[in-house]
Amino acid sequence: MRKRPGGKVVSDAVVLELAKAVGGLQGGVLARRLGDATSCLERERVAEALRILRPLAKQVPEVAAVRELTGLALYRTGRWAEATKELEVYARLSGSADQHHVLADCWRALKQFDRVEELWAEMREAGVAPALLVEGGLVAAGARADQGNLRSAIRLLERSPAPRKGATRPHHLRLWYALGDLYERVGDIPRAREHFGRVMASDRGLADVAERLNNLG
Repeated sequence: MRKRPGGKVVSDAVVLELAKAVGGLQGGVLARRLGDATSCLERERVAEALRILRPLAKQVPEVAAVRELTGLALYRTGRWAEATKELEVYARLSGSADQHHVLADCWRALKQFDRVEELWAEMREAGVAPALLVEGGLVAAGARADQGNLRSAIRLLERSPAPRKGATRPHHLRLWYALGDLYERVGDIPRAREHFGRVMASDRGLADVAERLNNLG
């Protein structure tokens, strides 16, 4: 693992990939820059991260980790079309679906709903981690709701795996909140109250859930 003070750890696999692309010495330099960009992004210094990443993406366009981080930084800025280009390349280079939920959200923002459905199907087939699958489902359900298909969105989310007892995670709360919102929108107030109540039981401060639940009576 490589890092420097203030920089984020870069995995040995990425260091090796960079070294193969530009040579060992230069690869080490680029690894440090990538670590710095990662650290900036984690600290919400997105513009600074992009100043580091854009030249890297041009210099080593075949390194998946660089394209991934660039795509995520662009996503944070709301540059959906640019982010899709980077994340589509990342998915192709890595063969991974672990950023499909972010990529799908970009396509949703661009109203490319067929692509959202394709990515959702790829996530299910790839067997991504449960938390990522929930996130992908939230995006796919949101895209269906954007098109007025509220019942279809509800059915999609209701098929999400329930958390084990005592193992509720933030993505479960987002799932319940989304279901509460959808049930309220279709006029099923008891089910909306049920799901908002589940969120309240775990995190009373999440978004406006307390107000939403109170307004339901």
